[in-house]
Parts: sequence; C-alpha cells; structure tokens
Amino acid sequence: MPTQPRITCEIDENQIAIVTLNRPDKLNAIDMEMFQQVNRLTKKLKKERLIRAVIVQGAGSDFCSGLDVKSLLTNKVDALKLLFKWWPTMPNSAQRFSLGWRDIPCPVIFAIHGRCWGGGLQLASGGDFRIASHDANFSIMEAKWGLIPDMGGAVAFREVMRQDHTLELAMTAKVIDSDEAHRIGLVTKVAADPFSAAYELALECINRSPDVLAANKKLYNQTWCSSAGKALFLETWYQIRVALGKNRAVAISRERKPDSKRDYLPRKFE
Repeated sequence: MPTQPRITCEIDENQIAIVTLNRPDKLNAIDMEMFQQVNRLTKKLKKERLIRAVIVQGAGSDFCSGLDVKSLLTNKVDALKLLFKWWPTMPNSAQRFSLGWRDIPCPVIFAIHGRCWGGGLQLASGGDFRIASHDANFSIMEAKWGLIPDMGGAVAFREVMRQDHTLELAMTAKVIDSDEAHRIGLVTKVAADPFSAAYELALECINRSPDVLAANKKLYNQTWCSSAGKALFLETWYQIRVALGKNRAVAISRERKPDSKRDYLPRKFE
C-alpha cells in the first residue's frame, strides 16, 4: 500500500491550484494509485468554480519517467481496469489520466523538467500549455515495450504536432530535447525556471474573466478538428452566453477604471 500521496494539490491566495506529482524516489513513475488519484483530482477540480488556473509539476529530479512497468504490466487485473470502458468512444481510466485536464474549465499549465517520457508525456499533453526547462527531454516511449501510446495521445498529440512528427516519435521511441520539442510544437515555450514561467502565464490569464477562459478552452477543444460549421455555430453560441454573463460588466469596468480592479465573480460558464 502507498505510504504517501502520489499527488498533492495546494490552492494559493490567487486561487491557483498547484498540483505536484509526488513520487520522486521512483522518478514520478505512474502506478495504479497515481492513475486513481489524478483521475479523482481532475474530477474535483472540474467542479471548483473558484479555481482560476492549475499548474502541474513533478517533485524531485524528473517530471515523470512514464509507467511503472514493473507494477502495472505484471498485474493483469490493474491493466484490465485501466483499459476497460463502458462505451467504445468514451475514455477509459488510462485515457482520463491525460484527457481529464481538458475538462477543467480554466488554464492548465504543465511545468516540466528532466524526463517527460511515455505516460508522463501523454499526461502533459492533456494540458493547455507545456513549459519546459532547458534540460527537459521527451519521448513517446511505449514502442520500447512493444506497445502504442494509449492514454489519450491520439487526441492530444494531433492538436500540438504534425502527423509525421508524432509518427516519428511513436515509431522510434527516440528521446528529444526541449528545443526540438519546442520546434515541433510539443512544448509551448522553454524557460530557465518552468514553474515561475508557468505561474507568470497563469497570472496573465486570471486577469481575464473566468467565463472567458472557460469558454475559450471549451470552444477550441471542441472545434480544433471539427467541421467549419460546428466551429462557427459554437463560436456564436458561446459568445452569446459570455456576453450575457455578469463577468462581462466586470471586465469592462476593469478596463475603464484600472485602479478599481473589481473582482470577478465565480465562473458561471460550463
């Protein structure tokens, strides 16, 4: 049984949730308990209307070295639990581990250092932004173990990388540095201190209406690979909902009277 939580979450005075992968002695390798704790946390954060942004980091020397192969691949029951789904098109537990961050209606920023491999890379790809240190390195590692990436990468990778870049990484299991990851779109930016850069970005975002942040996130997640018709419909519909919300008046007031800095109301957009 785990003797310490696999993840921790603290909410600071700016209503920014700081999530930390907390298995540094195992390079934050993902075991069954980490899958379960992350999935419970994303469900909880999705419902928190006061949370303005989320930053995810890893404790110790590495962000996440991937699956704890020894604990997971030798336990067939746990493997079946992760892969099982009630409906073919719905995410299973392994896929929710990555894609669950997309359902949180505020910016989710991953601050990455050291190794970000396999399941760790799929986890980070479920966020809205990825800021990496200069020494970070990345790999779609599953081919090394005779597997394919199956934790939501088929959704997340296509939105940040070209198909040929994704195929090259998935077929070779090669390790690339942060500069190459940035060049191919896998990383949003590279910074000397990724957590500080992530926090700075979070502060920029929360200067805007929480309803605007939620609407933008939902709009582009739902339409990035959709038909033009669906994109245009949702763009108009979400604009109407945001424009009629009370936080629009707060946003206008903050722009017209910067010194007053009225506080935004809790998010209403779902």
